Amino acid sequence: MNKTALSLAIVTLIPTVVIAQDEGEIVGFYGKANVTLQSFDEGDGSATDVQSNASRLGVKGEIALTESIKGIYRMEYEVDMDGDAEDTFSQRNIYAGLEGGFGQVIAGKFDTPLKVAQKKVDLFNDLEGDIKSLITKSDNREADSFQYTTPSFAGFKASAAYFSHKDAVIGYEVIGLDEAGDEILREITRENGVSVSIAYDNNGVYLAYAVDQDVEENDRDVQRFVAQYNIGPLQVGALFEDQEKADGSRQEGWMGSVAYKIEPWTLKAQYGQSDIVKEDGKTYSLGVDYKFSSAAKVFGFYTDESAEAGYDRNYAGIGAEYKF
Repeated sequence: MNKTALSLAIVTLIPTVVIAQDEGEIVGFYGKANVTLQSFDEGDGSATDVQSNASRLGVKGEIALTESIKGIYRMEYEVDMDGDAEDTFSQRNIYAGLEGGFGQVIAGKFDTPLKVAQKKVDLFNDLEGDIKSLITKSDNREADSFQYTTPSFAGFKASAAYFSHKDAVIGYEVIGLDEAGDEILREITRENGVSVSIAYDNNGVYLAYAVDQDVEENDRDVQRFVAQYNIGPLQVGALFEDQEKADGSRQEGWMGSVAYKIEPWTLKAQYGQSDIVKEDGKTYSLGVDYKFSSAAKVFGFYTDESAEAGYDRNYAGIGAEYKF
């Protein structure tokens, strides 16, 4: 049995409900299968393939430690379902921590507060039109991380995360020559990083501001502003990002999105421009979803990307998503 078939077998066998294993302990298995059949042209002529779009399998749970404090944990893995990757499973969010009236504290590997701040503004998340394709480089998931999140106060919530990079070597610097005339090198290591966000989420209005320092790389600061508004069947959203490099140069990117629901259909459109990933990058996506239930939908999309130096790509696909 190949790895992909084994993955599907595991998904089939694992229970899809929350199970109370013991007094004060709750364990839940969950997952998502998202696969598309798509055609694409990346400058070398059109082709067709099957794409697994961040399909995942995970377990999460909580354990009552006292009347007001519980232990929490999550172990989530991406599952490659198109059979092309050497490794069927790869880490996503993996952490353990505490939760109570004081808020939440977790440690492990997880999405940065700046990444989480985007909420659902990106309507083509995990597909070809994902904002990390051409709008931003800062949707990061960091290891060796520690994070505190406040409780919600009248819709306001803040998160602060610290990332240790003490063991990461990113290059070498020549500091001299030895007696034989060979170069003497000094390791250049990553600085520790910080990500902070504050968000307001109430009555269909979502606003967020987030900052990264030394997360993506040394001496790189990122600011992100996000706004989203839901009224009836309409959702509109926007994201703006500013990035400052070590040499003082700055790049900016922005995107806007709109979705309209006509049950069971959802019509989606998204447009953005950015110099962060590629100079003069532009991208737009159009899509439609048909939802059978909260756990199952089929969808179609079209994405076009362009930038300087002849960068021109387009994608069209149909797919299905199942959650459990």
